Amino acid sequence: MVVWAAPEAVEWTDAVVRLLVPAAAGDTTMQQRTVLVIEDDDAIRAGIVDALAYAGYTPLEADNGEDGLRLAGQAECDLILLDLVLPGPDGFEILKAVRAQRPTLPVIILTALGAENDRVRGLRLGADDYIVKPFSVKELLARAEAVLRRSPERPDDVVVVRVPGGKADLARREVRFDGGGREELSEREAALLKYLAAHAGRAISRDEILTRVWRLDPRGLATRTIDMHVARLREKLHDDPSAPSVILTVRGTGYMFAGGRADE
Repeated sequence: MVVWAAPEAVEWTDAVVRLLVPAAAGDTTMQQRTVLVIEDDDAIRAGIVDALAYAGYTPLEADNGEDGLRLAGQAECDLILLDLVLPGPDGFEILKAVRAQRPTLPVIILTALGAENDRVRGLRLGADDYIVKPFSVKELLARAEAVLRRSPERPDDVVVVRVPGGKADLARREVRFDGGGREELSEREAALLKYLAAHAGRAISRDEILTRVWRLDPRGLATRTIDMHVARLREKLHDDPSAPSVILTVRGTGYMFAGGRADE
């Protein structure tokens, strides 16, 4: 069923949403996922937000490019649904910023029928998928679910991390060594270690860490705080800074976790 051929004719009541997505609300794979909707058409945005909420997602929304750009850089979300034609910064500008700051955050662009050049440009800029208006709720949810399944943005939760001669318990924020020693981790140190361990084997840029762990916009921000926190983490993990084996330095990029999770 196509629902946005004439959006002004659709009243987005709970009954309509239940009719369009009858099976989605009970799907636990969708629970606790947050989707940012950046769309300036009020009717379309309301319809998407209502459908996402009923399907078990937590929706965030922006009706212009300026708010969309801010939320895309700072909000905790798992997926962005991005209209390309917006007041203020357009969808292409937002997509470029997202790829620079949060390279693994999935983005689905919403395009008009026949706008092939826009779709091609969006995909080349790093969009994960696109949906052509008008589209159905079922298609939207299916594409969102498919993109989220293959996205590394929110990996499996990490609770315990192996370190040389011991384990780091991130829930307790402490490192326990086999010989009986113990080190406490600050909240930020635990969050940093958790993020690095969740993306083990991938080089993580300082900008990504600032965005995803510190929740800061890295643009124009000159700081050594990431390097200082990594240095303290290495000390507490007994990771030799002259030849680290847990948190590796990736020259010109940032850091990479090379340790292991205790449940693997």
